[in-house]
Amino acid sequence: MSSPHAEHGDPAVAFETAKLGIWTFLATEVLLFGALFTAYAVYRAKFPALFQAEHLKLDRVLGTVNTVVLITSSLTVVLGVDAVRKGKTRLLQAYYGATVLLGGVFLCVKYVEWTAEFSHGVFPGTNIFFSLYFVMTGLHGLHVFLGMCVLAYVVLLARKGRLSENYTTPVEMSGLYWHFVDLVWIYLLPLLYLIG
Repeated sequence: MSSPHAEHGDPAVAFETAKLGIWTFLATEVLLFGALFTAYAVYRAKFPALFQAEHLKLDRVLGTVNTVVLITSSLTVVLGVDAVRKGKTRLLQAYYGATVLLGGVFLCVKYVEWTAEFSHGVFPGTNIFFSLYFVMTGLHGLHVFLGMCVLAYVVLLARKGRLSENYTTPVEMSGLYWHFVDLVWIYLLPLLYLIG
């Protein structure tokens, strides 16, 4: 019987290739979010009173709850990567499954927040602050959803016996992506909710 990683060739080469690929992809993502952060800084400097007034309309409690949710999800990803490195693929499935659920909680909280804003007449296009807010948090939410899909796929691979301590590349690369998504939120929270 062949090992779970036999079809992937040399695991070390596959890992280094995947690592280069994910870092290249994340570099493009940094440029994307960097452009949005720059636009935010430019418009905040141009309209400081507007940004100060409008950011007070955001729900800091929900923003904080979502921060705790994502930080917890980063922890479950770390534990999942550690589990697969030790050959504990069932534990990996539990931790990555928990991460997917936490991502779902994040999106549900964001849905509640957006719904409340819509009910108060706040929409994309209301003003430049809320236009940037909806674009940035919407794009981030899309990344959370895509990350959930990738992590769910990794859980599926683990269930099929395709992962082991000798082949962890999908686990580690998806974990790196999830940490990036969490990091973006760590920047969005103070920018949007705390300093306006």
